[in-house]
Amino acid sequence: MLRFLLLAALLFPITVSGASFDEIRIELPPGSQVKVRNDYGNLAVEQWPQNYAAISYTTDGSATLTRSPILINNQGKLVTISVVRRPTDPTVAVHLTLKIPANVEITTWDGGSYSKPAIRVSTDAPPKLIGPDNAKTPAGTPADKTENVEISEGDVIRVDSQLVTLNISVIDRSTSRGLAGLVQSDFKLFENGEEQNVVQFESSAAPFDLVLLIDLSGSTKDVVKLIRTAALRFVNAARPADRIAVITFAGSATIVSGLTADRDLLRQRIESIDTARGDTKLYDALNFTMNQIRKDAHNSRRAAIVVMSDGLDGTIPGISGQIGSQVSYRETLSNIQEFDGVVYTLWLNTEYEAMSPLDTQPEAFDAGHDRMKEMAEAGGGVFYEVEKLTDLAGAYEQVVADLGTVYSLAYRPSNNARDGKWRAIRIGVNRSNAVARGKRGYYAN
Repeated sequence: MLRFLLLAALLFPITVSGASFDEIRIELPPGSQVKVRNDYGNLAVEQWPQNYAAISYTTDGSATLTRSPILINNQGKLVTISVVRRPTDPTVAVHLTLKIPANVEITTWDGGSYSKPAIRVSTDAPPKLIGPDNAKTPAGTPADKTENVEISEGDVIRVDSQLVTLNISVIDRSTSRGLAGLVQSDFKLFENGEEQNVVQFESSAAPFDLVLLIDLSGSTKDVVKLIRTAALRFVNAARPADRIAVITFAGSATIVSGLTADRDLLRQRIESIDTARGDTKLYDALNFTMNQIRKDAHNSRRAAIVVMSDGLDGTIPGISGQIGSQVSYRETLSNIQEFDGVVYTLWLNTEYEAMSPLDTQPEAFDAGHDRMKEMAEAGGGVFYEVEKLTDLAGAYEQVVADLGTVYSLAYRPSNNARDGKWRAIRIGVNRSNAVARGKRGYYAN
């Protein structure tokens, strides 16, 4: 499912000075949950009879903001609202006012976790939140100084409920390398065959949250050493602002390192990777990784998962002696299509000649290859074939190069009906040998 975000400042920069900003409407299905975090001021909440929510903000003093600080991430029944700060923003208090329907659950950030506040309902003025003491942190001072709350200009893309945002990499077919330097006029965008008007375009250098998902099943000490070397090459190639996490799996998934920009810490954690036991549970590990990314509900960065495996989940017919994942392949593929991020797959060729019916059969190796390719296509990423383990480091570096040339396009669909149907998206690029790769569509929920 493509991410639907709410544009907190229309499509163009605005100036706000010591005044209330227009309310932003948020569509909410019954049973929704709203999470709110504001490290830079107070929060007032009231319940009202409408079936949608509305958020607005005010600032103190005469300082101005060039763009709205409100970031809204709408993931169906989970909506997260947070206030972000850019390096160019002045130190100014930002106060939120949120109006919500009675059938919506709200939780707020209380120093280190989300908690449920009580809500005082008033018909005269927006009530103050009863619960977390929002005044205990001075305005403009992050509650947690260890957290990176400064966000660069290209780090956040906001889209209103009628705007679709696409993150697209453009590849030269002849070299398989990403193309840089394209402009808006180089792109044509179609939804269900009808050309759409691109209203927002960024050739973005925005950082990514990158998760390396590494298959260790059946690996020997020598193999693990090569895998560690390749992962270190990935870390060295990534841009300094990119955060990286590492997860390994065999019978179960293990978080080697959570998301961090600390390269020394990453190298230490990667050097600790060792062999792992158990059946190959690729689909379980991939679903685990997507869920870990979703847990970071206030995260504003784009996310990418880079999977290295031979694709031989134990559930594939022709693989003997393995149980495999609890989550089916078809369910995993569906979850990848709905995942709010990009999935790259690096297929490692581990095929050997089957000498008996007890060995893994050639058909299983073929299925592993084809499914790894299909998962990359569903995730809007790129599929890489790695014939030898010694080629893995080079493939990782190609992924980093591709991620560094991701463009962001936004458009308002000419068909604005929310009928739950699939909308196919096609991107044309006005360059020879160029192909745009990304999500192929979305469900209009």
